[in-house]
Amino acid sequence: MPPMKQFGPAHVGPPTRSNREIAQDFLDLSFQMESGEILPFMTRFDGPITVRTNGTPPSTLSYDLNALLSRLRNEAGIDIRRATAAKSANISINMVPSGQFKRLRPTAACFVVPGVSNWNDYRRYRHDSITNWKTLRKRTQMAIFIPDNVSPQEMRDCLHEELAQALGPLNDLFRLPDSIFNDDNYHSILTGFDMLVLRAYYAPDLHNGTTRQQAAAALPRILASMNPAGQFASGRAPVSVTPKSWESAIRQTINPAKSHSARRAAAMRAVTIARNHGWADVRTEFSLHKLGRLTLAQDAGLARSAFHEALSIFRGRPEMCLQAAQITMQLAAISLSDGGAQIAINQANSSLPALLQAQDAVTLSMVLMIKAEALDLLNHTAEAREVRLDSLGWARYAFGSKKAALDRLAGIAALTPK
Repeated sequence: MPPMKQFGPAHVGPPTRSNREIAQDFLDLSFQMESGEILPFMTRFDGPITVRTNGTPPSTLSYDLNALLSRLRNEAGIDIRRATAAKSANISINMVPSGQFKRLRPTAACFVVPGVSNWNDYRRYRHDSITNWKTLRKRTQMAIFIPDNVSPQEMRDCLHEELAQALGPLNDLFRLPDSIFNDDNYHSILTGFDMLVLRAYYAPDLHNGTTRQQAAAALPRILASMNPAGQFASGRAPVSVTPKSWESAIRQTINPAKSHSARRAAAMRAVTIARNHGWADVRTEFSLHKLGRLTLAQDAGLARSAFHEALSIFRGRPEMCLQAAQITMQLAAISLSDGGAQIAINQANSSLPALLQAQDAVTLSMVLMIKAEALDLLNHTAEAREVRLDSLGWARYAFGSKKAALDRLAGIAALTPK
């Protein structure tokens, strides 16, 4: 087994959408919670922000945390640093034994709450107003909780998502194609859009107590200063409100408690709703992606059709190149199982740049495994071995243990025609 690989500094591009669209996204993210509850005003930290890890985190988490804090300082302009061991911190990151975590939050991957700094305090006050976001007037203390048995990439993903929420918006929007503030989980590190939103969130013109109306009045000026290119970006038609019926169907597709047939039926409902609304955005693509994955074992033809239809949405949409790369991986796996080795290699190669830029080790490792198997089919044995070793280095970061990495490799190898 090769050593675990880790990503270097992230290089994300600026958002490509218009400032008018971004302003609307900012308002919908900042003045509503995921539950649908309306927030009457903004809350945020005042002054420098400190972060610490409780206990002894794995070295990968410390490395990824340092990289993230550096990005927040440089890209979002937020004065945030790690606290010294002897001092308290505004944001505490806690690794929690998996069993304890799942007993209290069985469906959560990780989460952040205000008003506490450690697990014992959260257990004591989790039903108290101190941990209720709606009672906040300003942010002073936050705690992030992550299960201690997840892979290095899952820990890093939790850092990005929960630290962004601890600092800024509390909502997620399925309509966003270029953001971590989206429950579709395509993006796992903060994007250029996300950094712009956080930079705007801490603009001097906004403060604790700012209402939606006041923010709406200030945002055009703020975004024009921070993102001049967005003033000239071509605007698209306003995105329609996402109906609860579609969200419900999508959440069923990702609910592990549901049977496979129930999840597949939910994906079909989501696709039908998306088509009936005439959407040509990430919501339709996500519906088709789920349908393709959930029908692949039963109906490869339908899955292939769903993946190709999803890809057609991405043409000319640079903000959706990561989604295109993840679907291309699915098509490369189908090509490999069909014996189309060169097609699989071409598809794998086309997806690599977006996956490396987005630092998606899960999909990256699987794409490289597919490419290695395809090279073996063409008798390029030495190159296949080199690519396979590369894939395993990323798989150890993506999936954690050596066994998990090798199991994923065996699953890809099983697709190869014998």
